Formats: sequence, structure tokens, C-alpha cells
Amino acid sequence: MFASTATRVAIIAPRTTRGLISSSSSSSTRRVVAPRASSATDDESTTTRRAALTALTGATVAAFSTSTARARGLGPSFECADELKTAASGLAFCDAVVGTGAAPSKGQTIQAHYTGRLENGRVFDSSYERGSPLKFKVGVRQVIAGWDEGILGDGGDVPAMKVGGRRRLVIPADMGYGARGAGGVIPPNATLYFDVELVAVL
Repeated sequence: MFASTATRVAIIAPRTTRGLISSSSSSSTRRVVAPRASSATDDESTTTRRAALTALTGATVAAFSTSTARARGLGPSFECADELKTAASGLAFCDAVVGTGAAPSKGQTIQAHYTGRLENGRVFDSSYERGSPLKFKVGVRQVIAGWDEGILGDGGDVPAMKVGGRRRLVIPADMGYGARGAGGVIPPNATLYFDVELVAVL
């Protein structure tokens, strides 16, 4: 996200995405069955138990997959109640959660968590994977233009985020890394999808 490679090379040229997008898990389930004479009642009971076990296993796997994805840096995927709104600049956004804390002013230092994805859904960077939010001054081009406008607002179409807010940003190439791309990870002229959580205004 950083506009200057001197500021944070890791964001401009992210390290390899190994472990970020491939979320696989293997599990083996052993069932030990003690054979015995069966009856209609036993069959119904067994069917009921198996159905309950299947439901429980499915819920456990789903929960495990979610926690594993977050641990591997995918972070939460924000879901917005409203459709994306597009500003005059071309930036599109929607709020999954509207914050109730302070809104930043230009030049203030903030902390934000984020997950960045390409159009194909591949994660190219995530602060969640590092375990700490990104700290920078907003509105002074320390980050790409789409981030400055998406967090600080534009005074019209895009309201400023507030602490506690979670916003999805769809950033056109001219507000991101443009025709040059970044670090061999973000291709030229790429539209970027960011889920951004405003953690603090310092």
C-alpha cells in the first residue's frame, strides 16, 4: 500500500505468499464399531447418532477452517449490508461496520489492519498475518491514493472512517500501483480489493 518503496519495502514488494492463500488441512477420522446384533430400534438410534456426528463434524471443520485461514494471514472477509458505492475518483467502498470512535484528520498517525486481495481473490498481503496493525500518517501520500481517500474520506462521496470501523475498498489501478504493478506480486493495471479495519487514531 505504501507509495514509497523507501518507506516500507515489504508492502511494495511483499514477500512470497506461501501460506497466505493455500488453506488446506488434512484430517483422518477412525470409527471403531463393536459389532452386535441389530434391531430396527438400534438402526434408528445408530442413524440418529451418525447424523448428529456428521453435523458436529461439519461445524467443527468450518470453525477450524476459519481460524486456520485467519492464522495464515487471510484475515476476516468483510461482508457489507449495502452495495458498493463509487466515488467520483473511481474508488468504490462499502462499510461492513461503521465505527463509533474518532475520525482521523489529514496528517494524523493511525493504525489499521488490512487484507489485500487481487481480482481473482488471491491474498497478496495481510497485517493480520503479521499480528500487528499497520502504522502510518494518513493523507500525506505515505500510502497509495486509494487508501488515503478510503480512510480519510474526500469531503463528499466518501465519509471518513472512524475507529472501530471496517470498510471494503475497491481501488482502481490509477489509485493503486498503476501500470508498473509492484514487486512481481501485484500485476500491472490491477484493481485491488482491501478489507480495512481502523484500529486507532494516535
